[in-house]
Amino acid sequence: MNNMSSESKEATSIYAVKTTAGRELDVALIVERRILEALSKGESTGVKSILVAPGVRGYVFVETSNPTELYRLLSNIKYASTQRILKIALSELIGTIKPREILEEINVGDVVEITRGPFRGMKARVVSIDKSKNILTVNLLEATFSIPVTIPINYVKKGG
Repeated sequence: MNNMSSESKEATSIYAVKTTAGRELDVALIVERRILEALSKGESTGVKSILVAPGVRGYVFVETSNPTELYRLLSNIKYASTQRILKIALSELIGTIKPREILEEINVGDVVEITRGPFRGMKARVVSIDKSKNILTVNLLEATFSIPVTIPINYVKKGG
């Protein structure tokens, strides 16, 4: 069996690399450059893909068959932590990056909890839903008087 066929049959795993929030793309681009440099020298890194998932802050996902080489690729990158590399299952990654269909669960009149933004932690009643813009208008239940507030749908969770 030659080296090429054994390499292509190696199982790959997905690793979540902890990064400084907001620097995910920087880390991915540095790793990509290091991979291209290694490939130009005829070296194999085992990296199959790099993913910077929208909405997932503080992590870059790398698919590789050689985790030792991943540590080398990440060495001395200011915004990446080699102590915080986690092996994750593909199903876990898909669950992280797949958009939630919260719009289908929420109806006018429902009580929701605001999970992000300046009103985080407050409960509100849904007044209207704009499905085309993915926003909803709510009345805060904890306010002394009713002021309609417009927020993105992904800022709320159903129930309260």
